[in-house]
Amino acid sequence: MSQAEFRAALLDPARLAPPGLTAPDGRPAGRRFDVYRNNVTVSLTEALRQAFPALRKLVGEDFFAAMAREHLRAHPPASPVLMFYGGAMPAFLETFPPVAHLPYLADVARLELALRESYHAADADAVAPGTLQSLAPERFLAARLTLAPTLRLLRSRWPVHAIWSANMRGTAVPTSVEAQDVLILRPEFDPEPVVLPAGAAPFVAALRAGRTVAEALDAAPAFDLTATLGLLIGGNAITGLSTGD
Repeated sequence: MSQAEFRAALLDPARLAPPGLTAPDGRPAGRRFDVYRNNVTVSLTEALRQAFPALRKLVGEDFFAAMAREHLRAHPPASPVLMFYGGAMPAFLETFPPVAHLPYLADVARLELALRESYHAADADAVAPGTLQSLAPERFLAARLTLAPTLRLLRSRWPVHAIWSANMRGTAVPTSVEAQDVLILRPEFDPEPVVLPAGAAPFVAALRAGRTVAEALDAAPAFDLTATLGLLIGGNAITGLSTGD
């Protein structure tokens, strides 16, 4: 019996127990294996339930449970740390026929994954706002800003933040289909998703890539810089500053 055979049988209740698997008394371990298989399925399903609360609300508990079982068969855990299980969910949703009529689900899952990643990311002290404000304009433009390890950026062609907020915070359900770029910040203990000003995502992406402020501005020529910097500063997201001195 190979590990692949054991794993396939473990995640698929339609399969028989792997040949050669025996109980302590020497008899075939059919019933014991079924109990173990059920426990594994329940544990992995619960891990996905905890990881994707908005997704559960969107599709309903029963549908989510059935979908989770299909997901775990296609994407078994690659790590024993279940808090990070579910990274393949967005790609799974994009090719899962029963939700083809809900194409925004994959980005909702991406948002929930990003929130979880931000929560578990390393802490870093923010640069004091006065340090940035004291820079002369030319030095600020030449500076490279280090963004917090907790920061995440999600670009979506759907109103993903509005959909998430409607399900998790009871805000209004979006009535139009419009793209939203979401910045996830962790100013204190819990991550917070906020909608970026229109056109600001390339600027933030360029800063994350190590570009100077001037180069980042060139990457996003039309957006509200003041509002964007306000979000980054208010979210304690600027943790380093290099002026090249």
